[in-house]
Amino acid sequence: VICAVFLASTPHQHLNYRTNDIKKIVTFSATTKKRNTSLYNKSYTMFRTSFFVAAVAALALASTGSAFAPSLSVGRTTFHASAAAGQEAASSTPRGKTQLSMTANLDLKGKVAFIAGVADSTGYGWAIARALADAGATIIVGTWPPVLKIFQMSMKKGAFDDDAVLSDGSKMEIAKVYPLDAVFDTPDDIPDEIKENKRYAGLEGFTISEVADQIEKDYGKIDILVHALANGPEVTKPLLETSRKGYLAASSASAYSAVSLLQKFGPIMNEGGNMLSLTYIASEKVIPGYGGGMSSAKAQLESDTRTLAYEAGRKWGVRVNTISAGPLKSRAASAIGKEPGQKTFIEYAIDYSKANAPLAQDLYNDDVGNAGLFLCSPLARVITGTTMYVDNGLNCMGMSLDSNALEGRNM
Repeated sequence: VICAVFLASTPHQHLNYRTNDIKKIVTFSATTKKRNTSLYNKSYTMFRTSFFVAAVAALALASTGSAFAPSLSVGRTTFHASAAAGQEAASSTPRGKTQLSMTANLDLKGKVAFIAGVADSTGYGWAIARALADAGATIIVGTWPPVLKIFQMSMKKGAFDDDAVLSDGSKMEIAKVYPLDAVFDTPDDIPDEIKENKRYAGLEGFTISEVADQIEKDYGKIDILVHALANGPEVTKPLLETSRKGYLAASSASAYSAVSLLQKFGPIMNEGGNMLSLTYIASEKVIPGYGGGMSSAKAQLESDTRTLAYEAGRKWGVRVNTISAGPLKSRAASAIGKEPGQKTFIEYAIDYSKANAPLAQDLYNDDVGNAGLFLCSPLARVITGTTMYVDNGLNCMGMSLDSNALEGRNM
């Protein structure tokens, strides 16, 4: 480019002068090396021709602003997030909802999401379902048989209406509710005591494989699979007092159920789909009171998330992620151990989080719902095998700020 500018800006007579200089240099070189006149003339002609060709090419390149810039399409996806995706919603948001809404410019119309483990409107499963519905997804859920009738009756009575309001004022519609007991993979796994249980009376097709088959008949393929269930029959017992049966039951219901769900639903998931589960910080840190093997089950779930991300990604093109959510006073969490005259485990956990987390603020189920929406959307198309912390940053702390040992120290 410099040569081109130099040549273009040099007067004709000066150009001839510089050409003569070049000729002298070549002549000197030819004389020194005792080359014949014919060879010299050829060398000089080739040199002059090459020099001017290079100059013309340089001028052509210099006139093109993007000559050395990469193409705009290199490394870009076809999905573009709108700049308004993170704008604040109106200040008059319903109670328990955050100001941030990612749904305004995320279109999931035509997508089908199956959320396993929804039985009321207070948990994270419901919040994820609502966020996905707000983006246009069709919502179908799986509910534990013993509470299925109560859940369906509550919906008919409108008990969940306030918690079903979407950003446009409409209400979330659950297209279909399937009975689901995720500790049973096939009908052959169901023991007689369950078959004879009154709470299962009149129900069929509630194993994981049967529900997957029925959903395939009803909807063909799905795009989003959410594992929002867990159970530890001995959760109030310290690990040292947990029985083998209780430990394995916690692992079966809380960890292996996710593996089984993906086994059965993976073949009917569209490529680019996502499986999402919910975990807890007890998987990696000691949380007294969260016992019965549940901490081990959550550790299994996170480890399986990484392995399943690889296997499902290669086999079906499906992503697998999990959210490590902070403490929430859901109906299920409130059932964990309460001593007479004392707060419940989850109430202690919430107080501890607000006292020690970097962000000393309330955690709403919509916070996890929005994170779930992100992970299940095209915005996260290259994110898989990850544990996303949605806990006001509590996971990063290594010291309890409200410890008596820090009394008098300004932290």
